[in-house]
Amino acid sequence: MNDWIHQTWQEIAARPEGPLAMRFYLQPIMSTVFAVRDGVKDARMGRPAYFWSLFTDPAHRLERLRDGWKSIGKIFVLAAVLDIIYQLFVLHELRPLQTVIIATLLAVVPYLIVRGPVNRLGRRMR
Repeated sequence: MNDWIHQTWQEIAARPEGPLAMRFYLQPIMSTVFAVRDGVKDARMGRPAYFWSLFTDPAHRLERLRDGWKSIGKIFVLAAVLDIIYQLFVLHELRPLQTVIIATLLAVVPYLIVRGPVNRLGRRMR
């Protein structure tokens, strides 16, 4: 089990230096752009910070998750498809868990990190 975990993390760490490395810059930027857009919209509508509201507002949790997925769903799918292409060319086999990890790191994490602070900044500026 330890060997598998070690190999998985080594293969993930090698991706930014291999083929299709530009996606490690472009996809988080795209996700951040959508997060800024949605954070500004949240500030205008007086909504709470996105990530925090997922835990503190159960009545609107599903609606907020759908709203977030609507923004980053295509980026997530693109990240997954590009990672599958990378795996086929470099590793010569598919590793689904690695695909989910990479797509989450490239699309979801930047979105979650940026949307709430942009909302707070937007509210303070108004």
